[in-house]
Amino acid sequence: MEVPSAKHETRHRRLTPLRVLRGLICLLVLLLTAFMMIVYCGFFSTVVLRLFSVHYSRKVTAFFFSSWLALWPFLFEKINKTKVIFSGDDVPARERVLLICNHRTEVDWMYLWDLALRKDSLGYIKYILKSSLMKLPVFGWSFQILEFIPVERKWEVDEAKMRQMLSKFKDPRDPLWLVLFPEGTDFTEQKCLRNKKYAAENGLPILKNLLLPKSKGFNACLEDLRSTLDAVYDVTIGYKHRCPSFLDNVFGVDPSEVHIHIRCVTLDDIPLSEREVTSWLMDTFQRKDQLLSNFNSEGYFPLHGAELNLSTVKCLINVMLVLVLTGAFTFLTFFSSIWFKIFVSLSCSYMVSATYLNIRPEPIFNFVKTSL
Repeated sequence: MEVPSAKHETRHRRLTPLRVLRGLICLLVLLLTAFMMIVYCGFFSTVVLRLFSVHYSRKVTAFFFSSWLALWPFLFEKINKTKVIFSGDDVPARERVLLICNHRTEVDWMYLWDLALRKDSLGYIKYILKSSLMKLPVFGWSFQILEFIPVERKWEVDEAKMRQMLSKFKDPRDPLWLVLFPEGTDFTEQKCLRNKKYAAENGLPILKNLLLPKSKGFNACLEDLRSTLDAVYDVTIGYKHRCPSFLDNVFGVDPSEVHIHIRCVTLDDIPLSEREVTSWLMDTFQRKDQLLSNFNSEGYFPLHGAELNLSTVKCLINVMLVLVLTGAFTFLTFFSSIWFKIFVSLSCSYMVSATYLNIRPEPIFNFVKTSL
């Protein structure tokens, strides 16, 4: 069964003026809280503290930014009333894992925050994403702080940069959720038709609900991190009743349900050679394609999990904490000493340049060891 094009489906909820107003207010709050958290907390944790310890820099960054990231699941599940339904294998908390996921729409990656929040790993989730997203105002700075890996989707350009960043993720003391979308881009009917034609001409499997996976990035992740990972998780996402856009999420009109199926794969079950890894990944996507076909016809994935609903009380406490911090930082910026305005200006200048150049400070002890 083919996945219907989203533009031909009706929205789950009507886009009313009240929903538009509520969504714009939520987006404004998310932008303001992100900006203040980045300027004050992010600069301290990723610049000042990182000069002394990368490990403790990541711990402090994870603490502050998991609070901000948790605002998104609160928006999805508590404000928009979207049901997030998990199935398949359980993911133990605070593991070091590589997740490979289908890319049905532009917001798939956001719903993985709902899973990471339940596993106390929200501040340690990192994505391999297209470099243009790093240019988003404010949000691009947060991607830099959280150590997302930007790629141009040209392996000859990306390999050196990607491996350089992967080499920084080997400390077994740091929890890690590294997310990769092997399709390389989000699914559309036009892209699917081109993929089918290419597959038919090259003797590859013809997929109905997915694009053909690219294996270079996945293989690089395995080569560089295999010895430090606990497992690989094959994640498949399906939507009811309409695949959402970013604004659908903001305004709360879609989706009505997000279904996330998880399959745990041990590292011993994944071959070592690049050729065999490519074959394994293709077999995995054939399995995912059949899983999505069944989902489209039946409306659910098999083996419903037992993930608990988010605690409304804990969510509200987190929201209040973030808003109080943002209020305090806003007061310091606009109604306090001129030195805070200077600090904010310098912090913004640093974040612009660091994000554009993709640079992070190294601990000063590394330079001392090198010089010795």
